Amino acid sequence: MAKKLIVSLSPHVHSRDSVQKNMYGVCIALIPALLVSLYFFGVGAAVVLAASVISCVFFEWAIARFILRRESLTITDGSAVLTGLLLGFNLPSNLPVWIIVIGALVAIGVGKMTFGGLGCNPFNPALVGRVFLLISFPVQMTTWPLPGQTTAYLDAETGATPLSLMKMAIKNNDASVLQQMPDAIDLLVGQTGGCLGEVSALALLIGLAYMLARKIVTWHIPVSILLTVFVLSGLLHLSNPVYASPVTVLLTGGLMLGACFMATDYVTSPMTPKGQIIYGVCIGFLTVVIRTFGAYPEGMSFAILIMNAFTPLINTYCKPKRFGEVAKK
Repeated sequence: MAKKLIVSLSPHVHSRDSVQKNMYGVCIALIPALLVSLYFFGVGAAVVLAASVISCVFFEWAIARFILRRESLTITDGSAVLTGLLLGFNLPSNLPVWIIVIGALVAIGVGKMTFGGLGCNPFNPALVGRVFLLISFPVQMTTWPLPGQTTAYLDAETGATPLSLMKMAIKNNDASVLQQMPDAIDLLVGQTGGCLGEVSALALLIGLAYMLARKIVTWHIPVSILLTVFVLSGLLHLSNPVYASPVTVLLTGGLMLGACFMATDYVTSPMTPKGQIIYGVCIGFLTVVIRTFGAYPEGMSFAILIMNAFTPLINTYCKPKRFGEVAKK
């Protein structure tokens, strides 16, 4: 069958962007956070990230080749590598490899390839894998190694994270628990326990600045998320000191990773600037609500997945007018 040239309706806009260029651009933006995680967690971080990336690339190749029987494979476009990195950043540095492989299978097989592959998935694949592991293996997923154990992996010493301390203070209605929290400098640099992607807010912000400078993402989603969380957590802190300060809330947990690298996913986020701001505000609101009143200390993953489901509705509401159409008065 002869290949046909399919031409869409005008206007035709040329761009030098490509899937491969943008995906590897985001991977480059994650390098500062990757180096910081290797510095604080050493062997554990290397094992988790390598197992996650290799597993994601393998499962995408295997599913496309043997199940979907596609002639052209997409493992070189960078999307599987990026999914592996983001999944790895959402895991503790002492997680066994077999659990990481299961998470990668769910992320690629269920979160991505089931819907047809890149561009068709309604939910962020890395978050699908992360939430599946959190529900299926809650003990392993909530056991956090302390930083500085660069040669330890499965036998690393564990401890409480800033998010767990914040949750304990709210649960016990005891503001003195917050005195055990690391100071803002440690939270900014990464001298805290948690997932690999929670260790350094500064490294993640450097990555965001790189993506903004290269126009890989726009400011609308990350800024709207962070500003919403800052305002809401600030109001809670003013009403009762048992709630952590807004600066502390911004620098703890997976908030920075989610706002900068996961909520900004092209496929699962709204297309228009107005829609992206609505999307970001809702994610910030849900994150604060889940962190404050929910069962889990962290709410970023759940908030993003919930708003992924609302993305088509937001796109419909914020649909731009057709080219050449006169706006109604």
